[in-house]
Amino acid sequence: MSATSSGASLKSPNSKRPERAPRLRLRTPLRIWSMLPRPSAASLPDVVMFAAGLALFYGIVEIARHWLGPYHPQVEISRSPAALPVYAGYSLLRIALAYVLSLIFALVYGYIAAYRPRAERFMIPLLDVLQSIPVLSFLPGVMLAMAALFPGRQLGVELGAVLLIFTGQVWNIAFSFYASLKSIPREMREAATIYRFNAWQRFFQIELPFATIGLVWNSMMSVAGAWFFLMACEQFGDFRLPGLGSYLQAAADSGDSRSILLGIVTMISVIVLMDQLIWRPVIAWAEKFKFEQVESASAPTSWVLEFLRHSRGIAYLRKRAVRPVREQMIHYFARADGNEPRAQSPGENEMSVWIWRGVGIVILAAIGYAVVRVVMIITGLHSSEFRNLGLGLGATFLRVNATLVLGALWTIPVGVAIGFNPRLARIAQPLAQIAASVPATALFPVVLLILIRLGGGLGFGSIVLLLLGTQWYILFNVIAGAMAIPSDLKEAAAVFGLRGWERWQKLILPGIFPFLVTGMITASGGAWNASIVAEYFNFKGQTYSTVGVGAMISAATAAKNFNLLLASTIALAAVVVTTNRLVWRRLYRLAETRYKLES
Repeated sequence: MSATSSGASLKSPNSKRPERAPRLRLRTPLRIWSMLPRPSAASLPDVVMFAAGLALFYGIVEIARHWLGPYHPQVEISRSPAALPVYAGYSLLRIALAYVLSLIFALVYGYIAAYRPRAERFMIPLLDVLQSIPVLSFLPGVMLAMAALFPGRQLGVELGAVLLIFTGQVWNIAFSFYASLKSIPREMREAATIYRFNAWQRFFQIELPFATIGLVWNSMMSVAGAWFFLMACEQFGDFRLPGLGSYLQAAADSGDSRSILLGIVTMISVIVLMDQLIWRPVIAWAEKFKFEQVESASAPTSWVLEFLRHSRGIAYLRKRAVRPVREQMIHYFARADGNEPRAQSPGENEMSVWIWRGVGIVILAAIGYAVVRVVMIITGLHSSEFRNLGLGLGATFLRVNATLVLGALWTIPVGVAIGFNPRLARIAQPLAQIAASVPATALFPVVLLILIRLGGGLGFGSIVLLLLGTQWYILFNVIAGAMAIPSDLKEAAAVFGLRGWERWQKLILPGIFPFLVTGMITASGGAWNASIVAEYFNFKGQTYSTVGVGAMISAATAAKNFNLLLASTIALAAVVVTTNRLVWRRLYRLAETRYKLES
């Protein structure tokens, strides 16, 4: 036992030594950097997208902190150049929110108006009236409603400004979508019927793609229109919000030409960045929705779109998230449409009828009460105010029609040239956006100085200012119409040797006619709307005005004479409804029946 135990205690020469505990080796930063994956050009889009996402998140957090804070009635507008980037961010966010609301409203409103004949009878004239009502006419109701919903909060005033910008953006998008739905070719609808598309499949695979080009160009015009009315939407009465619009208005009130120039340069810089980063990629992407049988030889391109297409992160997100969700939605709506609708019992039918009757009675009672109140307000006006109102309506009506004729004379040929030539479009598109976005009131001192030297009056100058704000509706719609003409039709016209006026008569004018009607009707409404800034202006403490209903609305708003404001708005709406019934509705029917693109 002892020998065995003593031998066991001795270590044999071949036995292994016990392993030591591993020591933690500290690597130098240079060695750690060498172990990281090396950056490559393929990962650059993901890095840029990640940085842009962080910057956007930070901006949203900071602006949300300001919006959810207490209400500040009088914000001091700094005219320092260092404040311009912050003001541009505030204005851009308001315009973006208003555009999202405008797009949703336009899709819903245009769809209902296009497929509900009974609703179409009053929805389209109502849309024409609403787009013609100046922004200032919406101001009292919108701001009072928002202030009541969010008392003591900055959010109420900010949402009020967003809704005011919405009233200057939404109408031409809605008109464009409605006109596109009414001009969908018959064979596309027959294909949807043969493949048994439900309403959702028809909307996402036929109707929305067919309307995409018109929506894109009218969206560009809507955003440009938002910049145009920004001065009126960010500073009104006792409310003032930090932004480029209030900056330009403060500079105009004090006659600071240097600040006006800096504000316009900042606005132009933002517009150019939006053109490169947003609109040009969207136009290049929307080219695939062009209705044609022969591929276009020269299509719009965008370096940003090509940059994003090389992003591995976006490709992975599209593969793992976007595509499965889209397929699930398509399957869900297809199954939902395949289910047989449950037949309603006679009791349920009768109940729904009585519910709709009750809703109709409530609406009629509200309308009757509003009519009585309006009559009571209008009868309190003096006869001289009625006489001035009639003269103002006549003067503004003549200016609006002169603006449409002058605008159409140059925008139709220029728009067709831009739409037929993608190279020219790459140069002219941002220039047109810049020109359409610069507020007329910011250019008013220059126009006024020229008119004074030439001996002209504000009556003629207001037409120039109306052109600055409305001719772009025609131009952008004509460009969209020219781009939407299929390439096979252009090639057929070339094969048959169509030249000059014959080519315009048989190819170009029929092809752009639906878009031209949309552009003319939105330009008409925009001209009535722009009259508030073209006929009445404050500069260096002095008020310049001319005879017109826009000047009456601006003066009534400044004097808080809401009776005259209401009467002027109603008279303006009556003229717009009459014009819609006599002119625009007939042109829309002509576009739907004779100039629809069908094979």
